[in-house]
Amino acid sequence: MNQVTGVIFCLAYILGLISTAVPWGRYAILALGIAVAIALPKLLRNFTKTSVKITKKRRSRQKENALEEPLDAREELSLLEMLPRAKWVWAVAGLLAFLASVYFAVRSPQPAIDDISKLIPAVGNTQEVAVTVRGRVVSTPRLTRSGRSQFWLETDLVSEINGGEGGAVVNRPVSGKLYVTLPLLQATGLYAENTIAVVGSLYKPQPPSNPGAFNFQAYLAREGAFVGLKGRQIDWTRENAIADVNRVNSQTAAFLEPSGMQPSKIQAMRQRIVRSQLSQLNVPEGPLISAIALGKQAVDLPYNIRDYFVQAGLAHAIAASGTQVSMVLALVLALTRRFSKQLQFSFGVGALFLLVGLTGFEPSVCRAALMGFGTLFALVLSRQVKPLGLLLIAATILLLVNPLWIWDLGFQLSFLATLGLIVTTPPLMAKLGWMPPAIASIVVVPIAASVWVLPLLLYVFSVVSPYSILVNIIAAPLLWILSIGGMVSALAGLIFPPAGSVLAQLLDYPAKGLIAIAEYFSQLPGNSVAVGQVSVFQLIALYSLICWVWIGGRKKKEEGRRKKEEGRKKKGKSRVIALPTFSSAWILPLALVAGISIIVLPAWHVQSSLFQVTLLATSGEPVLVIQDRGKVALINSGDENTVRFTVLPFLQQQGVNSVNFAIATHGHLGLSDGWGKLLERLPVKTFYDNNAPKQIHRGSNQEFMTAVQSRQGVYFPLETNSTVDLGSTRLQFVNAEIPVVEFLVGNRTWLLVGEMTPEAQKKLAATGTLKQAQVLWWSGKALTAELLSAVGPQVAIASADEIDPETAAQLRQSKTQIFWTGRDGALQWTPAGGFKTTLESEENQTSFL
Repeated sequence: MNQVTGVIFCLAYILGLISTAVPWGRYAILALGIAVAIALPKLLRNFTKTSVKITKKRRSRQKENALEEPLDAREELSLLEMLPRAKWVWAVAGLLAFLASVYFAVRSPQPAIDDISKLIPAVGNTQEVAVTVRGRVVSTPRLTRSGRSQFWLETDLVSEINGGEGGAVVNRPVSGKLYVTLPLLQATGLYAENTIAVVGSLYKPQPPSNPGAFNFQAYLAREGAFVGLKGRQIDWTRENAIADVNRVNSQTAAFLEPSGMQPSKIQAMRQRIVRSQLSQLNVPEGPLISAIALGKQAVDLPYNIRDYFVQAGLAHAIAASGTQVSMVLALVLALTRRFSKQLQFSFGVGALFLLVGLTGFEPSVCRAALMGFGTLFALVLSRQVKPLGLLLIAATILLLVNPLWIWDLGFQLSFLATLGLIVTTPPLMAKLGWMPPAIASIVVVPIAASVWVLPLLLYVFSVVSPYSILVNIIAAPLLWILSIGGMVSALAGLIFPPAGSVLAQLLDYPAKGLIAIAEYFSQLPGNSVAVGQVSVFQLIALYSLICWVWIGGRKKKEEGRRKKEEGRKKKGKSRVIALPTFSSAWILPLALVAGISIIVLPAWHVQSSLFQVTLLATSGEPVLVIQDRGKVALINSGDENTVRFTVLPFLQQQGVNSVNFAIATHGHLGLSDGWGKLLERLPVKTFYDNNAPKQIHRGSNQEFMTAVQSRQGVYFPLETNSTVDLGSTRLQFVNAEIPVVEFLVGNRTWLLVGEMTPEAQKKLAATGTLKQAQVLWWSGKALTAELLSAVGPQVAIASADEIDPETAAQLRQSKTQIFWTGRDGALQWTPAGGFKTTLESEENQTSFL
């Protein structure tokens, strides 16, 4: 099997895994392989005949130009001519792609018969189940954004109490992986490979309730888990537990023999390094140096620092990547250059294994380690390394080990960035040949990597950071200092911790400088631009453009080489006739314009024509977003977590970069703290604040008003009977204190009714201020018959997990369509499509005209 055939088989395997994105993908890829096997040989024969004719014409032209030697026929070979002509190659490639998709399905996690998730009924049950789960910790505990500790537990036994308190304890052998969170102090001193028992409540993850929200259910499924445990404490009492287990079977009891809360050898080494780097440094400088040296799995960075780096486009700096691998390998080869190649290979492989273990087997590090191993192997054999081939082999090997990594974002970004560095860096360096190589590389490397990862980032996050390349260029010197210094201090700390501490202390000011750069650029106006949801077709089109520029550049380089060779052969001849040249200088500008158009034009068309009302599924304050042909109105914000995990992701997915109108209706509770978080990320042009008397003050109105005005916004207080014109939508405060707010959306009337006692509802209905409304929006609490009769809604929407049963019965009796966010998720309404729910249920209807 020659190299080209091997490349085809590797690509076929990878394409087969990619085909799993659609249900019929495996059959399509198999059919494609068969079709190519039938059609390509004939196309190749026709192409060869055409190529021979062109070659003859060129040779005759060479004779006319009095060249001494004809062109080598091999120079006329193109990639198409090099493709295998045997039908069996393409048939096998199609079959291999089909088998790859089958292999992916086989390796996809599925709950076993005794999986712990079976303890919770599969359909319609969100009730938590109180249990004690015993098993083995399989990951280092991590700090979550909510301040709890999280780790993965390989379960073995579950204890339940039948009959309530005082009932019998029932033990069940189980299997499966469990996502566990615990109070931080409970998990202190816990390490991977420890055997523990956790007391808590089992729950099943739910699909995302809001558009653009994080899919926690899919995340757990990719990790092989189907249930979570909200832990309260670790059960350190062992006598009763082991006695109960002995009644089940001796094998499980043996598993639960005390193992001691001791870290493994690799964990102990990691802790030794981290502690040596943190001993003389403050937070966050110390954790940042450890994260740069060993990756974010080694240490918990404060979440505000993580957010700065992500928003500034420096997320790769705090994640394990090929940079650490290349530095370690270069250091090992430099230290062992006097040794034999076999010893260099042995030391290099040992260093790679150690680094992969310390960083936690991240896909990007495994990729770099495999490529490093290939480089060492080529060194022993005294052979030249082909980076593209090595990258393809590394990808194939990793996907053979774990095919699920094909959909891992870290894996995808790592390979795309490396591909960009391999194919894009050389031509860019050639363009900047007038600059010193060290300075040119600082400019070229961020550009080369960013070009190849940008389309994928747009597809996943719908956001682009305009300052990303500039920030990476500015931060490159500091990153190199911190990376090299961090690796050296890590090695010193592993051998002699005080030496590691001294070396890490020298990196204090570079770490402060890098943090300052990330913080400054993350807070600049326009640090992130939402482009809206990018489709798969747009993603394919963008990468097609990039490949077109790459191939065009290769052709130009090959043409230049050929011209140079011809000029050398013509040297000394009196008669020289210039051959026609082909210029590809227009390819890059054209591709840049086309790429921007692919993203901007569809987003502009959607924004300019869309009229949509979205009621987001929130656990507290109700939130409504009105998109009116490019203008956006936001009714309420919720708390900081609601803004961070619900409101902002939705607005980013919709391509919203500013809020035209913001209205706070729940004035009696004071301004929600989510408004401040929203204002950090998006400008608010006009803010309307309910001016009703405040019962609970969560923020200073004066401070917020100043913050709005500092971003060129306007602040207006509202009172009862105040009216706000929002374009096609009109808003009126019927009662500012409760509040009761009327929306005229198109030709429909919406009525928001705040929480109030039954007596207050009857009194409000008797005043006659309530008008008939097609849509009633309330908190899900009990509503009186008088209020429902006064409003007479056709649709009732509750921003709540549950609704009052008596109220639901009254609404059904009056044939009112009922939605609530706890069951249906977010709701979206358009004039043409009516109401559509994010979650499907047996009871709801997905449209209302």
